[in-house]
Amino acid sequence: MTASGQDWPVLYSRPAEKDIAKLDPQVRKRILAAIAKLAQNPHSASNVRALSGRPESRLRVSSWRIIFEVSAARREIYILRVLPRRRAYDR
Repeated sequence: MTASGQDWPVLYSRPAEKDIAKLDPQVRKRILAAIAKLAQNPHSASNVRALSGRPESRLRVSSWRIIFEVSAARREIYILRVLPRRRAYDR
């Protein structure tokens, strides 16, 4: 939990919404559960790493990667993409 007890708002990019919609229902459930846990406190979540040379971070959920940015000033999490590992780091 965050200090105020409130979850951080999670915003999704249009590509992330499409990525999630295409997922198998079981995988989608795991991804959304991981995002909900991330929203509790993005600074102490496990399986999160900053991407080198980029402002984004990634959350690992088995072979899937959730690419996101955290805005501390606005207290928001912005989900950019949800991709399989092999495609997650392409630019």
